[in-house]
Amino acid sequence: MQLLRKIAYPISLVYAVVVYIRNILYDVGFFKSTSFKTPTICVGNLSVGGTGKTPMIEYLVENLKGSYKVAVLSRGYGRKTRGYVLATSNSKVEEIGDEPHQIVAKFPDVTVAVDGNRRNGITNLEQSTRPDVILLDDAFQHRKVKPRFSILLTAFDNLYSEDWYLPTGNLRDSRKEAQRADVIIVTKCPSTLTEERQLQIKKQLRPKEHQKVLFSGLYFDGILRSNTSSIALNDLSGQRVTLVTGIANPRPLVRYLESMGLDLEHLEYRDHHFFSTSEIALFNSKAMVLTTEKDFARLKGKVSNLYYIQVKHDFLNGGGSILINAVKEIIP
Repeated sequence: MQLLRKIAYPISLVYAVVVYIRNILYDVGFFKSTSFKTPTICVGNLSVGGTGKTPMIEYLVENLKGSYKVAVLSRGYGRKTRGYVLATSNSKVEEIGDEPHQIVAKFPDVTVAVDGNRRNGITNLEQSTRPDVILLDDAFQHRKVKPRFSILLTAFDNLYSEDWYLPTGNLRDSRKEAQRADVIIVTKCPSTLTEERQLQIKKQLRPKEHQKVLFSGLYFDGILRSNTSSIALNDLSGQRVTLVTGIANPRPLVRYLESMGLDLEHLEYRDHHFFSTSEIALFNSKAMVLTTEKDFARLKGKVSNLYYIQVKHDFLNGGGSILINAVKEIIP
């Protein structure tokens, strides 16, 4: 795979030129970015997947829903419907996508909608539900909308400052575009990250004067859940468990489970993978199957003895309060 990426370097140069021209056309106003009356908060990244966007949306929902009427707008990647869809408790994964389905299940009182056309989606939300704030999931590179506040995520083990364009690297947008963010969050940090290392990372990222740089790790819940029961992760030490993942970067989860003493078999699939009948039959032949909360949305009711593990952002140095206070400042 690495050899193929190196061979594809000329293609990445063409991609870089296209991205550069596109951003210039937005910067000079040739392409229009639309602002909306409702405060919009964008959560996104410069790379393809694996930075923790959905847990960050959930973190914002959890901390805002008590004070504001919150709506979440997603593209609904992988869904089999088109256009604007307002999610309900009866919506299926195929109709709205796995990540919106996960959010609806966890926060039934929060409005969730999907639309590949973000401008159209925001307009529909303003007309139908009139939220106080709209969270835009994975929308940093979608410049047709000019958000009121932008949160840019970058993974500790794959900083955008050290990355390169697709397909040689993982960047889908220019590193220079990081200057549009109000807050940059380095995610998936180890809990032992020192202040000295944090300063080194800040120097690598070269934030603008107005930008805050925060650091967060991942907190994995010690209680595994199914539709009908739960089990403590500590009780599985030494037992054979099959982990099924269809996410961009399962490495932190794998490392965590191995550190907890599980005898782990890992079946890894691409991000947003829809599991086939034969794959589901394979999972049903296993004694116990553990998966992510996102994958659980696509597997529940199809696999016996299926459990999921929840993951949340765990901010270092009080970064969570800094983020929420900054967000609240732009909401009337």
